[in-house]
Amino acid sequence: MINEVAFNYILFFVLLEVYEVQWQKANTLIGMLARMYEHYKKSIFIFLVMHPTFYFATAFMVMTDFNIYAVTLFCIKAIDIAMKIALIKKVFIDKEMSTELTLALVAPMNKYLPYIGVLAYPVFIYLVF
Repeated sequence: MINEVAFNYILFFVLLEVYEVQWQKANTLIGMLARMYEHYKKSIFIFLVMHPTFYFATAFMVMTDFNIYAVTLFCIKAIDIAMKIALIKKVFIDKEMSTELTLALVAPMNKYLPYIGVLAYPVFIYLVF
């Protein structure tokens, strides 16, 4: 059975992750990137603030004395943000897209795909406890 402290951390993380999904949600990856780019072009700092699960993962990693599962969660979130920034730069700033990338970005996306993180990431929090 999950203890109350772990449950509270997981619940808080899930709420933050649902917030991120809601502001990024679109029917295609290019749509998601466009929504992200709206914040990015205002300021990279606004874009970064719009990812509260990254800050949660950072604090959680420190609070758990760099537990391997907490570090893994932090690394996944950091790579996720880095990849988003790289794609935004490639698509909207440099405007250098290969045919394959274009096809991947405009392909319709399952409406539940953005919610994978809501299910996958809390497992790492649970494993810490």
